[in-house]
Amino acid sequence: MNAHASIDRHPGKAATPTPSQTTRMAQVNTLLNPRFYTTDFDALDATDVTPVRAEWDRLLDELEEDGNKRHFQPENGIADWNARPLDQLPPELAEGLVDFLVSSLTAEFSGCVLYAEMKRRGTNPDICRLFRYMARDESRHAGFINDALKDFGLGVDLGFLTREKQYTFFKQKFIFYATYLSEKIGYARYITIYRHLQRNPERCFHPIFNWFEQWCNDEFRHGEAFALLMRADPKLTSGRNRYWIRFFQLAVYATMYVRDHDRPAFFQALGMDPTEYGIEVFRKTNAISRQVFPGQPDIDDPRFRKGLEDLRRVHVAMKTAGPLRKLGLRARAGAIFARLYFMKPQPNTLPADIRLNPAY
Repeated sequence: MNAHASIDRHPGKAATPTPSQTTRMAQVNTLLNPRFYTTDFDALDATDVTPVRAEWDRLLDELEEDGNKRHFQPENGIADWNARPLDQLPPELAEGLVDFLVSSLTAEFSGCVLYAEMKRRGTNPDICRLFRYMARDESRHAGFINDALKDFGLGVDLGFLTREKQYTFFKQKFIFYATYLSEKIGYARYITIYRHLQRNPERCFHPIFNWFEQWCNDEFRHGEAFALLMRADPKLTSGRNRYWIRFFQLAVYATMYVRDHDRPAFFQALGMDPTEYGIEVFRKTNAISRQVFPGQPDIDDPRFRKGLEDLRRVHVAMKTAGPLRKLGLRARAGAIFARLYFMKPQPNTLPADIRLNPAY
């Protein structure tokens, strides 16, 4: 099932999904949609943060202060937004906006569910404290996006999503890699849009973008926590694990690139080119991830950009392909991904104990 198939399209009218349809959009699992995860909670509970204790305590104290606790209050936004009704937006923009909101909500709520379960099952006070704060933040983010959808009459049933969405099991280290990248690339995405709209306020077609600056600070802090978890155990970023890290970097970058190009009207309304936006987000994420990862994809290599574009073309072709052709296209996508994987990454020459806080 394609996530876009849930939206009823009528010529001359905006996309008009129902609340049950947006819930199904969030529920569906594809290569491009955010997933729900579970892991080995006992292994996670055994994590020892002693090697990074000083930085850990500083970060946890910062999370405990909860500087954003009033940022996502209803009186600060939803009731006073006066957002344009969905049917007053061009159809393609309405569809792109709903897809963006539902996808973002699913990603945020996925973190909330995972972190809450980590906290519930754990006995390690360091781990339980961290994930209590992170579940709190992600719950606010998901609820805030859902309020924006409810403003259109399209709220997602989060209780249903918790019960019915398929969960994917990842080993502890894979959770660290994937979630670190998710949090850091989320930061890079939000801050890039926010800074662009600061320079071009006339392009702000929905008020939710005005909340992105403080929002992305939560994402940045969450990523810092996972960086410390990995730095506490150097084996996680050395040896054979370097190859797993490279896989997750490419998977996250390719997924974002392809999915964003599925929203051309959304980026056109923002006044942004999705390709240039993607490269800028990757550049920020590469710079940040040098704090912990041993290498980064060479995003300036023309072969890298061509590979992403080739994956996008395969994705477009698969939308109308029959079953047999889809098999061939999947094989082609696998071959393209393999070529990207075996490209030489940019080595990280920063000392391993440096915590990087780029001033973007």
